[in-house]
Amino acid sequence: MNTLSRQLPPGFRFRLTEEELLDFYLKKKIASEKIDMDVIRDMDLYKIEPWDLQEICGEDAREWYVFNKNNKKGSRICRSTAGGYWKETGKDKPIYSKQAGGRHQIGKRKILVFYKGRSSKGQRSEWIMHEYRRGTTPQDKEWVICHVFQKKIIDKQKRNEEAWTDCRDKGEEKEEWTGWINFEEEEGEDI
Repeated sequence: MNTLSRQLPPGFRFRLTEEELLDFYLKKKIASEKIDMDVIRDMDLYKIEPWDLQEICGEDAREWYVFNKNNKKGSRICRSTAGGYWKETGKDKPIYSKQAGGRHQIGKRKILVFYKGRSSKGQRSEWIMHEYRRGTTPQDKEWVICHVFQKKIIDKQKRNEEAWTDCRDKGEEKEEWTGWINFEEEEGEDI
């Protein structure tokens, strides 16, 4: 497959709605229909470390869309890699078709977070996956589309500076902050 950047002219971005992911791409993949442009790769995502995606896909991107075939072990899907595992968070979100007036459910989104290490001692990482799946038939459950990205981390120092600015803007007492700079004019000095 060519890289996405070679397939699309400069300035174009691959930004899909959840409905487009489910009702066009995933629906065609499940039905084994041809998709005009190969912009979503087939990949066993659960055997790849998320930080290796850029190298494997050969794309200079910060997020990836991947068709993934579900690897079931019994009734559970195995989401373990050599270096960690994908853990589900929260409830699945139903996705509705706007074409049907928002009343017809076309699939669900599951949010997963990548943890480094083994399940009992895993450390949460910044890697997030949105896993989209259609319907309930065995054929529908065979494939999912995964949207993988790295969550932006707010630097601790930046958070502290923002808190300091918020406190100053609210007129709170100076004593709460160490290193407070006095911007008021001293008697006899020009600022």
